[in-house]
Amino acid sequence: MPEIGDELIAERRPDSPGTLPDDMPRWMAGTITWIDWFSLWVGRIVCWLTVPLFTAMVYEIIARYAFTAPTMWAYDISRMLYGALFMLGAGYALSKGVHIRADFVYRNWSARTQGIVDATLYLVFYFPGLIVFLWMATDFAYLAWFRGERGMDTAWMPHMGPIKTVLPVGIILLLIQGVSETLKSVYAATRGRWP
Repeated sequence: MPEIGDELIAERRPDSPGTLPDDMPRWMAGTITWIDWFSLWVGRIVCWLTVPLFTAMVYEIIARYAFTAPTMWAYDISRMLYGALFMLGAGYALSKGVHIRADFVYRNWSARTQGIVDATLYLVFYFPGLIVFLWMATDFAYLAWFRGERGMDTAWMPHMGPIKTVLPVGIILLLIQGVSETLKSVYAATRGRWP
């Protein structure tokens, strides 16, 4: 059975940002380092959402099966916390290179070609798509707050403004990390190696 190495898995990044080549322009290295540290700290903070998520689910299971007293709120809380965890952690995931990519062809290209393709795709699709998504998500969140929208899936009927606000915040975090990834791609395209 063949061994699956890192080359078959999404690209891995160093645990701590800031280790960049000496020939990288200072402004570029500073920007990449600042953004990567920012995403790292956002990821470290956001991961704590798993604690109330697990707590709500464990409480619901115990209440439902041990005391025959299911809750009205556990489903909504778990769905909202998972959505927040997913959206707010997306920029961190991008910084670690663990977003899904079809790299069965890409991994065989030179670093220069990978950088050119990545930079082009970031500029042509990633940023325009996320900017449109940000505009739509901001309107989506604004209307939820303005109308006092409430969830209709359960009898608890929670306010939807806070969870809908997570969408534009998560997109902003993805846009910020996208700047770092684009700069890394430009470096790879011009120098023929990844930073």
